[in-house]
Amino acid sequence: EVRLAESGGGVVKPGESLIISCTASGVVVGESPMAGDRQTPEHKCELITTIRKNCRTDFVDSGGGRFSISRDNTKNKMYLQMNNQKPEDAAMYYCAHRNDYSCPHTSNLCRSWGQETEVTVSS
Repeated sequence: EVRLAESGGGVVKPGESLIISCTASGVVVGESPMAGDRQTPEHKCELITTIRKNCRTDFVDSGGGRFSISRDNTKNKMYLQMNNQKPEDAAMYYCAHRNDYSCPHTSNLCRSWGQETEVTVSS
């Protein structure tokens, strides 16, 4: 069973950055189609970043590049780097495991894999 436990959310000020860490079990993150999602207070689900490149998929801030994903294979962890946070980035954030690498890479969008984390952006 795939389990992803996020940590690192909380309250940040506009313009600040944060990193969400995801500890994985039941999956080898370095060999798997991983991504990051969020659900807004209005319950809209959005893809923020993904390991899969070159999909013609709508991302949050796809042109600005404020969100990125990385993996530490030695620890079986992944990280969501979130820069220059804005009030509209306030949401519940999910580390995500996709079914495969095919585009648009949005399978299981906003599915909970164990423990998501909330981010609030407020001055």
